[in-house]
Amino acid sequence: MSIFIGKDTRLVVQGITGRDGSFHARQMMEYGTRVVAGVTPGKGGQTFEGSVPVYDTVAEAVAEAGANAAVIYVPPMGAAGAIFEAVDAGITMVVCITEGVPVIEMTRVMPFVRDRGARLIGPNCPGAITPGEAKVGIIPGRICAPGRVGLVSRSGTLTYEVVNQLTRAGIGQSTCVGIGGDPIIGTNFIDCLRAFEEDPATDAIVMMGEIGGTDEQHAAAFVRAHVTKPVVGFIAGQTAPPGRRMGHAGAIISGSSGTAAEKMAAFEEAGISVMKRPADVVPLLKARLT
Repeated sequence: MSIFIGKDTRLVVQGITGRDGSFHARQMMEYGTRVVAGVTPGKGGQTFEGSVPVYDTVAEAVAEAGANAAVIYVPPMGAAGAIFEAVDAGITMVVCITEGVPVIEMTRVMPFVRDRGARLIGPNCPGAITPGEAKVGIIPGRICAPGRVGLVSRSGTLTYEVVNQLTRAGIGQSTCVGIGGDPIIGTNFIDCLRAFEEDPATDAIVMMGEIGGTDEQHAAAFVRAHVTKPVVGFIAGQTAPPGRRMGHAGAIISGSSGTAAEKMAAFEEAGISVMKRPADVVPLLKARLT
């Protein structure tokens, strides 16, 4: 079992004929993901890699190819429109990889997504992977292994680092989700924590946070109140200076809010084992699972 994506995922790639879309569509297909369609307006009727039909609209991909999930590789100015189109066509799982989507656009997107009961992961995220079943996005499949540890992260690079540490230690993953680091995102820590808590195939959870905002503090409160499985956490940006954005649009310390120390203290108070560095994930997990 898994969360969000799996063997039943039938994926449409929005922007499949572009540079990034075509490259990662091939990667997803090689991994075994069921890429059933692509969408590029004006290029309907073509095929990708000789087997994947390309449509002008997502509605056509849903009606003719049975797509039930979408991944978006569309430039920033068109990404919000691509999300609207996918959800309007009945897609219930949308992953937006695009970086630089205007925040004002996301304030319009999220009410639309929620009102229609869909889930958005991202934007500005690496996507998700259920090892051995499907990958939707850009997480390298070769570093993942099937197993029973769920991972959720705000950082793509840290996702790869920690997954690689787990796999090299013989600890497989149920699903890995990169939620993105923008100020407004579709799926947050609590959404993933709840899903992992309810997933019978997940025995423990790794949560990778970073400075900025209060999402990690809210997640810690949720863990304390609702999560019975072991949780190991990390906060990136422990040496970041206040007032300077670090990497992600949401990774900025404002006043006394959003510091690494504040977030790590919240983790510890909630019973989350805190990593000082990503390599600590293996010994901490083993200690919690024995």
